Amino acid sequence: MSTPMSTSMSTPLNEGPLHEAVDRRVDQRVHRIPVDDLLPADSPRTGGEDLGHAQALAACGDPLPPIVVHRPTMRVIDGTHRLRAARLRGQRLIEVRFFDGSSEDAFVLAVESNTLHGLPLTLADRTAAAARILAAHPQWSDRAVASRTGLAAATVGALRRRTAPPDEAATHRIGQDGRVRPLSTAEGRRAAARLIAEDPGASLRAIAERTGLSPGTVRDVRRRTDDGEDPVPPRQREAERKAVPEQAPRVSAALPASGDGGPGQGLEALVRNLCQDPALRLSDAGRLLLRMFDVQVAGTRSRQQILAAVPAHRAAMVAAAADQCAAVWRDLAIRMRSRSGAEGGDT
Repeated sequence: MSTPMSTSMSTPLNEGPLHEAVDRRVDQRVHRIPVDDLLPADSPRTGGEDLGHAQALAACGDPLPPIVVHRPTMRVIDGTHRLRAARLRGQRLIEVRFFDGSSEDAFVLAVESNTLHGLPLTLADRTAAAARILAAHPQWSDRAVASRTGLAAATVGALRRRTAPPDEAATHRIGQDGRVRPLSTAEGRRAAARLIAEDPGASLRAIAERTGLSPGTVRDVRRRTDDGEDPVPPRQREAERKAVPEQAPRVSAALPASGDGGPGQGLEALVRNLCQDPALRLSDAGRLLLRMFDVQVAGTRSRQQILAAVPAHRAAMVAAAADQCAAVWRDLAIRMRSRSGAEGGDT
């Protein structure tokens, strides 16, 4: 394979505005490499290339914008038709920008790019792409997947319900902004109702920041409490009621549980117990701790998928990072046990 020859920094990745995360993940330096060094794309286009579109690009005579290539595999991510046009023109070299992420993220980038510019993806293409992204990134929110595929969030939600494994028990999802949010706001609503009762003059934003809810949700809680209603809507309460018996067998089967809430209790049950404590839920540091535990629970459930997703050349680095995380958790556990003993244990 020939060594890429760098050229000057050029225009942004594409003429259309791309998702902000795309710009951060793609090396903006432009290289000229032989067209024969490139492999076919792992394309979201289920129907393959549109030869007529490639011929039109080749005939226009204008310089072709750089294509995006997955450096580890040299597969085209964005620019299949531009590559075919370059070959039709008889070009030996083509300008590229490299992406160094995983194959799964390369596919997400291909979907994002083809959704935002160039020859549009069909509805069938975008739906198939969303199903694949949900399988690779089940922790992403419906809106996060929708923003990358050009579908409505409700469509992604319906697709998730049809394709999700029957034992999926996620409690949080990662949104478009990278923040982790609970799937259910029931506990946050109850906490907001208590804060409103304690301080009726508190602003919506202040209560939202303390509970992790949106100001709009806090407004709904205030309206409900003013009307003498339960702060949690009936549908949400019913979902909570149904979720309890379904989760209990999974906890006891996954980890040994004890009835006293002690160290032998299953991790999920321990975390659920901690989530009931207002002292943790209503402080920034407490909510951070609960989010850390929740991510740990999600990682425990998905351990096999995580092991399979890490490429061999990153295994040692992931192991080292896991060791460091384990050391941090161990230090925290030692300090907490010492503090519990000094304060006379649990009451």
